[in-house]
Amino acid sequence: YVFIPAKYKDCYLTYLVNEYAGQSMLRFGATCNNVQRLALMLRNLGFPAICLHGQMSQPKRLGALHKFSSGSRSILICTDVAARGLDIPSVDLVINFDLPGHGKDYIHRVGRTARAGRSGKAIAMVTQYDVEVYQRLEGLLGKKLPEYKLDEETVLILLERVSEAQRLATRELKEQLANSKGSGGRRKRRG
Repeated sequence: YVFIPAKYKDCYLTYLVNEYAGQSMLRFGATCNNVQRLALMLRNLGFPAICLHGQMSQPKRLGALHKFSSGSRSILICTDVAARGLDIPSVDLVINFDLPGHGKDYIHRVGRTARAGRSGKAIAMVTQYDVEVYQRLEGLLGKKLPEYKLDEETVLILLERVSEAQRLATRELKEQLANSKGSGGRRKRRG
């Protein structure tokens, strides 16, 4: 786990993605909108990110999965729709951007890496608002997870670039939502 201030969560994510650039990574988030926003933000920063969530049509989901599995995109940002039941052969890193509420979901998420004798890593991003959920998770696992130490000063060097990418991503997401509503889009839901 990495313990971070919530207001810099996107900055820490960007730092981690940069640290593991070139490796395949799954990044789990809680909501469809946030998953979409983070994929846009990372793309604005030049990372090959694609998203997968429950509000996508089946052909779009399969397309995203194919791009990730084939290696044309190395970062898959997803909701728990990708935590189980999908054949994703080699994932080097799983990042839990948002901690799941249930321990079994955490186990399924981190189980996406280190499969079939391969090595892999999982990092949980824990903010001041996640401490209780995280402690329950450690209790369920029956062990303390090792801390992944990062130097905040080094991470925050990225803050200006990340802030600009956040603004662009938020604007793009609003435009996408407006376009989908204009074409008879459905109401947004979690998942």
